[in-house]
Amino acid sequence: MWQSSSLHYLMRGWIMREIVLDTETTGLDPYDTPAHRIVEIGAVELWNQVPTGQTYHQYIHPERDMPPEAFAIHGISEAFLADKPRFADIAQAFLSFIGDARLVIHNASFDMRFLNAELSWLGLPALPDERALDTLLIARRRFPGSPASLDALCRRFGIDNSNRTLHGALLDSEILAEVYLELTGGRQADFGLGADQTRNTTTTVSGPWRPQPRKAPLPPRLTEAERAAHTAMVAELGEGALWSKRG
Repeated sequence: MWQSSSLHYLMRGWIMREIVLDTETTGLDPYDTPAHRIVEIGAVELWNQVPTGQTYHQYIHPERDMPPEAFAIHGISEAFLADKPRFADIAQAFLSFIGDARLVIHNASFDMRFLNAELSWLGLPALPDERALDTLLIARRRFPGSPASLDALCRRFGIDNSNRTLHGALLDSEILAEVYLELTGGRQADFGLGADQTRNTTTTVSGPWRPQPRKAPLPPRLTEAERAAHTAMVAELGEGALWSKRG
């Protein structure tokens, strides 16, 4: 089961490494004809439910066309992906980043199905289902009958997702990391990328926790190459793109 094994870890309170992960794809099923493929992976590392600042982000050439309905969701075009590596080229780097960590995913069955399809086509072992903690199932259990999408959970917990005009794997994984800590009652007082790992485990927080302003801004995590790639992708969306309208 997606959730029971994952909650076992949480209830035992074990210290562990977790990877909050999201993918973007060309469609809904990797076993359609032609097969749908992963086009972007984003991931955020947590240690003992505290973000470390370590992330993984990769665009991937899908070796097929980009259906219009998929482009409407994430805005990633065939032209933008034309020079990006194939999954075969990045598989080992991706597997090295996630290691044996618990995988925190919203609607985990979707992403795991795609990841395992890509791995199987390369003859690599599948990621076991029990490694995945599904935040969608946790949200539905905590708030039965209420919307449980990532946007709905951001509204519930007061998490700023104003930059989420289109789906993007790294941004969605960063937002999901905040949602995950709210859902599970993680060490919220210490939440923050690059936070000091030294903590008082007896500290309690009264009332809803929200991130406090930083004393100093974090250094940019985007490389110049990534910034240029993003600019090129936005340019392909045309003058009407929401990103182009921001001051």
